Amino acid sequence: MPELIFPGPEGRLEGRYHAQPAPDAPIAIILHPHPQYGGTMNNRVVYNLHYAFHRLGFTVMRFNFRGVGRSQGEFDQGIGELSDAASALDYLQAMNPNSKHCWVAGFSFGAWIGMQLLMRRPEITGFISVAPPANMYDFSFLAPCPSSGLIINGTADRVAPPKDTHTLVGKLREQKGITITHEEIEGADHFFRDDEAHMKPMIDKVQTYVRRRLTENTR
Repeated sequence: MPELIFPGPEGRLEGRYHAQPAPDAPIAIILHPHPQYGGTMNNRVVYNLHYAFHRLGFTVMRFNFRGVGRSQGEFDQGIGELSDAASALDYLQAMNPNSKHCWVAGFSFGAWIGMQLLMRRPEITGFISVAPPANMYDFSFLAPCPSSGLIINGTADRVAPPKDTHTLVGKLREQKGITITHEEIEGADHFFRDDEAHMKPMIDKVQTYVRRRLTENTR
């Protein structure tokens, strides 16, 4: 997979880019978990999401937020990281001007950043939020949430407890014009550590959801 260095708001950002042969293929950006807790673009969940989208026919990009790996800058409490994500999406769109669908997927801290990116970028047609840390971060900016998406979490998540995820899903489902799908992986922790019992079922649910949405062509 080609390594990528592209311009970000605070210097160079490091990414991985996986293109499709079709020039109008849908595009997706994958956002990694918290940089100060070891989160990188090579996190297992991020890596598996990346390949899941590629298998579905997407041109996919994942990248390291500022200060992670070879990306320049330093951690900025989510503010700068949102700008990094916007720069990454700009870059991905510039490389794929004929793409008709644009998705964002994020895990944990990356899910929070991804949901903020939704609010800024009306062209995003769908989202995947894996284990969103609704107990740590305020998601009230999603008013209204501009596109439909999937929220997925493990029932044994102690980092982002399921009850907080349920509250977030409930609030989003009150909004008109979008559909929030919620899936839970029985027994999975925050990191979906067990490949067969937790990671694979989670990725299967993501692929099933995205495949359905692509055939529906709805927001």
